[in-house]
Formats: sequence, structure tokens, C-alpha cells
Amino acid sequence: MRLPSAFAAALLGAAFACGAASAQDYPTRPITLIVPFPAGGGVDVIGRIVADKLSAELGQPVIIDNRGGAAGVIGTRVAARSAPDGYTLVMATSGSIAINPNLYANPGYRTLKDLSPIGLISSTPIVLMAHPSAPENSLADVIASAKRAPGTLNIGTPPPGTSAYLGAELFKSLAGVDIAIVTYRGTGPLTTDLLGGHVKLALNVLAPAMASLKAGSLKALAVLAPKRSSHLPDVPTSAEAGLPGFESGLNYGLLAPAGTPRPIVERLNRALRAGVGTPDVRARIAADGGDPMPSTPEEYTKDIEREDARWGALIKKLNLKVE
Repeated sequence: MRLPSAFAAALLGAAFACGAASAQDYPTRPITLIVPFPAGGGVDVIGRIVADKLSAELGQPVIIDNRGGAAGVIGTRVAARSAPDGYTLVMATSGSIAINPNLYANPGYRTLKDLSPIGLISSTPIVLMAHPSAPENSLADVIASAKRAPGTLNIGTPPPGTSAYLGAELFKSLAGVDIAIVTYRGTGPLTTDLLGGHVKLALNVLAPAMASLKAGSLKALAVLAPKRSSHLPDVPTSAEAGLPGFESGLNYGLLAPAGTPRPIVERLNRALRAGVGTPDVRARIAADGGDPMPSTPEEYTKDIEREDARWGALIKKLNLKVE
């Protein structure tokens, strides 16, 4: 009996020593950063900023792998099924890790079961915006138009599974209105159609529309956040505009497959926070309408739990499901 126990203990000690050495030496080869959205979009932009800074901090190339599709489900699923060795990471949004697991019938992952949070990166608000030709100039105007002619008002959003899309569903529920949600493949095509007047109202992240809003090519009616955006200081929050609780935003973060050794998670978190804290990265995030939001892995975990509970309750209440 004594020999097998000693042998097992020796094996365990050897495995621990090997794992500790591996984590201590990490990284020794290039890292793949999965961006679960197409190239050129807002998540891709943030992902490439992060990749550059992680590479500089870690001393190894960080290679972007765009795996777009199903509002982030496909790429996130690939990451969740990857080896937990620190060499596959994934960019995340509130939609891909808090909304999709509740909204999709079979996304193929449960965020905190299959992925390890590394840290938050930044946040950006969702904005209710309109083409200049739209008669509505405030959130109250939109509600009045929707109630005056139920079912005739259209509002554009990115695809199901995004914070903006769920924001539109939340708006319908809170305001008690019947509006048609017109979904687009991404924030870019939505912004293009809004600028062209093909859709007159939209809920969208700030980044792709910020220059147009500041130039007057589009008008901002409300910011779906607890406080006003520093980038649109004259635009009221949804609560100030008369609809408390109508809030939705987009947080960006970084995760690894579940089971990634804790020393590697901590090493990645230190590198991420150092990168996000540099003046050039803060300036680039601000240029896209965002605010830096560095965090610990534990703080990011709590953020995911809050978002999951919030959106999960709404999705269940409204009986929403994407097959």
C-alpha cells in the first residue's frame, strides 16, 4: 500500500513542478488571440491594440485570428474548446459572454464554466441615434411616435446577441411600445444605412458613429448609461430623458480557456493592465468613444456575473431564443 501512495505522490509532485516551471517560463512561443468578429469592426480594433501591447509586454508575437459569426458565438466556442495553456486567448464583449449563452439555444459554451476571465479592457456606451431627417429629437419623441402608430416605427441594431439588440428589446418592454427591430450584420453596415437614411433610428455603439454625431450628420437622442458620456456631454442619459432602467453598454475583455494555470492568468492580467494603462492606448480607446476599464480577473468575473444575471432575466422574461 505504501509504494503506490509514494509513487502517486511523486507523480503529483512532478506534475506540479512541471506546471510551475511551464508557467514561470511562459510564454515561449507565439500566442493566438481569437477575435470572434470580422476584421475592421470595433472588437477587431480593440483586439489589435491589445495584441500589440501584449506582444510588447510578453516578448512574443500575438497573432489575431478573426473567427466571426453568430454575434461572437463561433469564435468564442473555438476558444472555449482550446488547450488551457495560455497560447489561445479570446476577445470578448458583453454580448458574446453574457448575452449569447442565455439567448442561443446551443452556443456550445457557458462562460464561467468554460473560460477563465483575465481582465476588462474598456467600455463604450450604446447610443440612441437618428438620421437628421427623422422627426424625433428626443427619447420622449420616439416613445410618442411608437405609441401613435404601433408597429410602424423601425429601429436598427447590430445582430441578435449584441448589447444594442437587447437594448432595443429592453426599450420595447420598459416603454410598452410596439416597434420593429431591424438587425444588421454589424455596427458598420448599420451606421452606413443610418447615414444614408435607409433606417431613421438606431441603437448602436458610439465608436463607428462618433465622428458623424459630432459633425451633425447624425443626431444623438440619449445615452444608455448611468451617467453622461464624456464624448457626448450634452446628450442626456436615458434616465434623464424619462426612461429609468433603459441602460445598455458594451464592455470589452480578455479571457482564456478554463483551466489555464493561475500564474499564467496573472501574468496575462499584469501585461494587459500595463498595456491599457499606457497613454497611447488610452488615447486610442477614447478616439473610438470608449473609456479604459482595467481590472483584476476577480473584478471581471463579477462583471460577467452581473451582466449574465441582468440579461438572462430579460431574455427569460421576454422568452427570446435564437436557434
